[in-house]
Amino acid sequence: MTQDAKEIFEAVIDRVKVLDPVNSRSWFDNLALKNFNGGMLEIICPDNQSAAFLQDTCISSFNLAAQQITGHLVTIKFIGDGKVPKGRPAGQGAAEPKLHPDYTFDNFVIGPCNRLAHASCIAVSKSLGTTYNPLFIYGTVGLGKTHLLHAVCRETQSSNPKAKILFLSCEEFVNRFINAIEQGAMSEFKNQYRTVDLLVIDDVQFLQERDQSQEEFFHTFNALYDNQSQIVLSADAPPGEIPSLPERLTSRFKCGLVARIDAPTYETRIAIVQKKAKLRGMKVSDDAAKYIAGKVKANIREIEGALTTLYALAGAGGQEISEELAKIALGDDETRDKNITITDIIKAVTSYYEVRPADLQSKKRSQSITMPRQICMYLARNLTSHSLEEIGGHLGGRDHTTVMHACGKIAELQQSSEKIQLQLAELTKRITK
Repeated sequence: MTQDAKEIFEAVIDRVKVLDPVNSRSWFDNLALKNFNGGMLEIICPDNQSAAFLQDTCISSFNLAAQQITGHLVTIKFIGDGKVPKGRPAGQGAAEPKLHPDYTFDNFVIGPCNRLAHASCIAVSKSLGTTYNPLFIYGTVGLGKTHLLHAVCRETQSSNPKAKILFLSCEEFVNRFINAIEQGAMSEFKNQYRTVDLLVIDDVQFLQERDQSQEEFFHTFNALYDNQSQIVLSADAPPGEIPSLPERLTSRFKCGLVARIDAPTYETRIAIVQKKAKLRGMKVSDDAAKYIAGKVKANIREIEGALTTLYALAGAGGQEISEELAKIALGDDETRDKNITITDIIKAVTSYYEVRPADLQSKKRSQSITMPRQICMYLARNLTSHSLEEIGGHLGGRDHTTVMHACGKIAELQQSSEKIQLQLAELTKRITK
């Protein structure tokens, strides 16, 4: 392997952190170059889940980074650790559940609000079907239920590599059940869902008012329970408060352990800020962490949104997040309770640069229009959860490659131009107020 290949690989990783700060993680530093030959860049990842995350979430930014560094089209291939657990049931669509690399027990911040749920999840992952079965976790949106479900699956894979695991949302279960009926494949469906060692269903409240799906889930539950297979469920309410759920299902859900997750306390929120920041490779001062924890009180997703805003302001240059920067990003008013939309961003940008929304959506390429348009794309990428295609659609039907190019250009300008830094900070402040 040539020194040039290693230098190109390292430059690609650095460029990705600039192009896609929202999805950049500290473990990107653990990625390694396997080979770069014939336009194929092969990257070794810490594990299969990391490889899947990069393929699903970051492939566009890696492709663009490689193109910018080399000046040529480069194909990226992510390679996991090769330790794919055996014995997975056929028909899952993947050899193993798709697990988010951030969602582990080590990365879960424990506090009075979630101690029982956390401890029970560890217990069932160590001893399937014998400790708490079923385990039912409930709480409002954004408190860490899905994180724990991913962690249960990952820990089970580690302690019992041959365990058959199915992890999906309730909506996925219902859709697969409907497809099985339409395709006359109910026998295969039943065999798949009733023979696993661990079944994990997220957002089970969506079973309400779905009579046929409720019937099938009832029989699936009974078959797994009788076989001492582990069942883990999550919902936004306790079993008895899910509307239109029949008593026979409610009683089944209650027969194991029901664990509630509450909103995190102030001290727990400080720890969450620091943990989430570390995962992104961000340095957050203690004062900034306390400020964020005091401003963002509703749930963990809002904390992640606040960190996304801060990353957008600080860039990927390793700048420590100070309390002053946190105040610029979050404002001094009461905690935000609205979701940022692309429309909000377009309104702020057009007002700031004194251009019309129609200009941003047009084919005009003058600098006075192109720069605000690209800033719109950059802010939308970093302040919302919209895909590249959705962002491009709001700005004249541009494709995802155009959006990625715009984000890359603005990210580079942010590193070198104090003027652009100040403009982005001011716009972010206006948008997030």
